[in-house]
Amino acid sequence: MSKSIALSLVFAASLGLAACSGGSENAANVADNAAENAANAADNAMMAAENAAANASNAADNAANAADNAAANAM
Repeated sequence: MSKSIALSLVFAASLGLAACSGGSENAANVADNAAENAANAADNAMMAAENAAANASNAADNAANAADNAAANAM
């Protein structure tokens, strides 16, 4: 949902900037670049979320390993 809102806002802003420039080819380039930037930002956000989840999983595994090591060393 937020990705579509962000893409809509970027597209509207790029059209506004393109309208001021006066060139239709330039307007198309601005719109293409804005759309690509928004898609890249969405991809980066997804990768950051996946990395955060992996880091949390690794931290849990590390805590379990530390507990296992402490129990083994206590014997």
